Amino acid sequence: MKLGCCYYPEHWPESMWVDDARRMKALGLSLVRIGEFAWSRIEPDPGRYDWPWLDRAIQVLADAGLKIILGTPTATPPKWLVDAHPDILPLDPHGHPRTFASRRHYCFSSKTYLEESKRITTALAERYGAHPAVVMWQTDNEFGCHDTVISYSDDARAAFRVWLEDRYGDVRTLNEAWGNVFWSMEYRSFDEVDPPAATVTEPNPAHVMAWRRFSSGQVRRFHDVQAAIIRRLSPGRDITHNFMGHFTEFDHHAFAKDAIDLATWDSYPLGFLEQAWWPEADKVRFARTGHPDFAAFHHDLYRGIGRGRWGIMEQQPGPVNWGAYNPAPLPGMVALWTLEAAAHGAEFVSYFRWRQAPFAQEQMHAGLNRPDNLPDTASEEAANVLQTLAKCGDLSARKQAEVALVYDYEAEWATNIQPQGRRYNYSELAFLFYEGLRRFGANIDIVGPQDVLTGYRLVVLPGNTMCPGVKADNAAQIVLGPRTGSKTAEFSIPEGLAPGTLAEEAGLRVRRVESLRPGLTVAGSIAGERFEAPRWREFIESDLPPIATFDDGEGAVFRNGQVTYIACWPDCTTLTHALAGAFDAAGLVRADVPEAVRIRRTGDLTFAFNYGENIDLQAAGLIPEGARIVSGSVRPGPAGVTVWTI
Repeated sequence: MKLGCCYYPEHWPESMWVDDARRMKALGLSLVRIGEFAWSRIEPDPGRYDWPWLDRAIQVLADAGLKIILGTPTATPPKWLVDAHPDILPLDPHGHPRTFASRRHYCFSSKTYLEESKRITTALAERYGAHPAVVMWQTDNEFGCHDTVISYSDDARAAFRVWLEDRYGDVRTLNEAWGNVFWSMEYRSFDEVDPPAATVTEPNPAHVMAWRRFSSGQVRRFHDVQAAIIRRLSPGRDITHNFMGHFTEFDHHAFAKDAIDLATWDSYPLGFLEQAWWPEADKVRFARTGHPDFAAFHHDLYRGIGRGRWGIMEQQPGPVNWGAYNPAPLPGMVALWTLEAAAHGAEFVSYFRWRQAPFAQEQMHAGLNRPDNLPDTASEEAANVLQTLAKCGDLSARKQAEVALVYDYEAEWATNIQPQGRRYNYSELAFLFYEGLRRFGANIDIVGPQDVLTGYRLVVLPGNTMCPGVKADNAAQIVLGPRTGSKTAEFSIPEGLAPGTLAEEAGLRVRRVESLRPGLTVAGSIAGERFEAPRWREFIESDLPPIATFDDGEGAVFRNGQVTYIACWPDCTTLTHALAGAFDAAGLVRADVPEAVRIRRTGDLTFAFNYGENIDLQAAGLIPEGARIVSGSVRPGPAGVTVWTI
């Protein structure tokens, strides 16, 4: 695995460039990402390109033996372009423009901006497409960041109407599919259909789902235009995009298919801990480490999205600037995060950024170097990573896991559009299932709803509302979470009720659901233990005897042959027993992994990552007798990493 960094030569005096490149190479870095925010320096005036500074910057890096990931600068259209073409700006639901002076101020559906993006991408690829140091291209930067997937512009409205006509053929079919007879919402033509914005009360959920699907497709359309130019003018180079954590505003599975050569993502474990759903106690406990499953979940997600090829384009190296609170990582955590990426198969980890900027919006965001150009803590940890990787040998071999979790972006949209309970969050539910599987020591592949599931011994659908069916091996165990199959593709209740197309396999149907406010739970028993289900509960019709029962006599968990159905938002007890039963039935070996330790098997090696335990790995039964320690200690402290082989 290679290490790299994000570098902005336009931010620094040219007199610093040679020394920066020399120090990068001396540290052991081999990749440098540049250019993704440099449009105003590349083209300071309309049609006037200033190439010499970028020529020199690229050559300085190349002369130092560094390879370059070159970004297209379309995330930051310059002021002169906005002034000349204000129609490129995205509009909010009330028709107000989201204006210049930060970034991502463009509408994916803007015809004008698409042409301007073609023009700047073509100019950049013509200039550097054949440069031997340029080995990879990144399109744009963090598509959709800052809530920019959806825009309510005139171009978006017009494109949406065309999309609807392509999907439904005639407006009568659309009216029937959406149930528009309800509240007299029927249309006479596609030209009458507007985006679902600023309605008096809740819009039709089928209308909103169609709008989300359309908007997601516009992101892919925007990317494809740039990718086609790069493939023509810079053949043989990989194309990627840097996705984000906890980001679901467009369908990454649909986006990535045939669009990129590898997936990358921007890993900020501490920043995302503050933003996400975890309770305050967890945010305090893991404030300096990040949640033990956060980074791994996204490693497995983006490995699947990249069809086995993936990397980290931005790795948090210290305190960030955008969280509600921004603590410093525990000493050793930057190395741990990097090695965990390696264990999950990353091709590279790139730190954001080489040097902390002393100006503008991100001046409080740490880098490998401080603003005064002295090395910060993460520099030493990066060097330590390379020493550990040298002991581990080749980690590039990829093997399919035995467990698959099917993650569906449309399920996230569906439960956002019509949650039926304020605290219902599909991504949080999916994460709970992932966390439960990891506590058993499982390697997990996160796959999309259209992916082939051949070869998996256990397949988990955590609550995929619009599930068309599961194409798994006949021998695979299948676990279904609540709300699985509860909606048709057009956002209606299935004719035979949930779980829809999986009702026969599950041996049951859901006759009623209820959502539970904070403080209201439904108690029951499973395997002789008590449980309390929060947030969501389902009432089941089935001839099956339940394996978990609510105190009112209704079933909570059912098993029909190879299929397990969980009819509630599971607490830890319910989830552990339900997954354990499926694990055992699949013939998988379960470990008992402590709460703040996680393991990952890679080839002949096993990695243990300590997110805050005082632990003896042998006494805990994780390191078997006769194992040889490759790196680390049997008793790793917090932020410690231990690697062993049999």
